[in-house]
Amino acid sequence: MGPPAERDEGWFTSLYAAEYAHIVRYGLRRLADGDAAVELAQEVFVVAWRRRVEVPDRGLPWLYGVARRLLANQWRTRRGAPDLLPISDVELARLGGSSGADTTVGVADLRAALATLAEIDQEILRLVGWEELTVSEAAKVLGCTRATAAVRLHRARRRLVEAMADRPTQSRRRPVLVTIREDL
Repeated sequence: MGPPAERDEGWFTSLYAAEYAHIVRYGLRRLADGDAAVELAQEVFVVAWRRRVEVPDRGLPWLYGVARRLLANQWRTRRGAPDLLPISDVELARLGGSSGADTTVGVADLRAALATLAEIDQEILRLVGWEELTVSEAAKVLGCTRATAAVRLHRARRRLVEAMADRPTQSRRRPVLVTIREDL
């Protein structure tokens, strides 16, 4: 018994075209290099093709769930913490296609505060904040009920606010890039 007729190559191509960039960005936010994020996206879509009968009509949360489980398997295999993605405000200015949340002045502070939270708190905040999922969709990714995800989100937001309050405020002055002329 094969997949339904509507889950053919055309269906997969349209799913891939619509969601590939989202999955790569998901990986970029969790991995230290772009190649690893692209490789993660490729693995996610291999799973999506193999399990295409199980992919719901709104497939992005399901794909995020697959990506999350693949990353968890990789991290368990390495038996170490995932590599952190160092990022500065100057690097942010060069990132193309960053969402509005990634281009604000306090991203470095936010990332530092986020890193102090438990992994489950980080994940629910990333799914709702950066991946722009609804609480119901995030619940599907996490494999829990909507009510549980809503409670986790509420608690994670409270913990993030507390972590941000514990951080000293950074100077709001932006660095100025200058060129030195040697003919002076």
